[in-house]
Amino acid sequence: MPRRAALPLALFVTACGTPPPVPTIGHAVTEREIAGWDIDVSPGNGGLPAGRGSVAEGRRVYAEACAGCHGGAGDDGPAPKLRGGRGSLASAKPLMTIGSYWPYAETLFDYVRRAMPFDRPGSLSDDQVYAVTAYLLRINDILPEDGELDAARLAQIRMPNRAGFVPDPRDSTHL
Repeated sequence: MPRRAALPLALFVTACGTPPPVPTIGHAVTEREIAGWDIDVSPGNGGLPAGRGSVAEGRRVYAEACAGCHGGAGDDGPAPKLRGGRGSLASAKPLMTIGSYWPYAETLFDYVRRAMPFDRPGSLSDDQVYAVTAYLLRINDILPEDGELDAARLAQIRMPNRAGFVPDPRDSTHL
């Protein structure tokens, strides 16, 4: 059966007398919807939400929400390893983990908050994200066992590979 060519809009209007109906898709975005997505956090910009979490709380949340993919210890699941690898980046087999690669703790918080757990991204409360972040920093020997995080403490953490990154000297408005 031969394909029919689509009529140009002008011919359609001439033949039918009215333009075809315009489909209505979506709706005007609300301030509440924008606020739900406007949650990015980057180093030094503030933007960290109110809340707090401890390593002990994070261990529990991790066991429930993260261990299925990353393994019980953060280094033995089907998803990328979360711990280990410190000092390996210059080797033939670098292991890029939280403790060996990530330059900022705020970026870790932001990623967990927006993208994890993989099957339910954005489902953790801010307190749970602080707690999981504290636990992840603990298993990478960055926080002590009794460590706690809130916005002020998280912003003060100096990650082991922070000096491994250099700023891009180009003007970012032209990238």
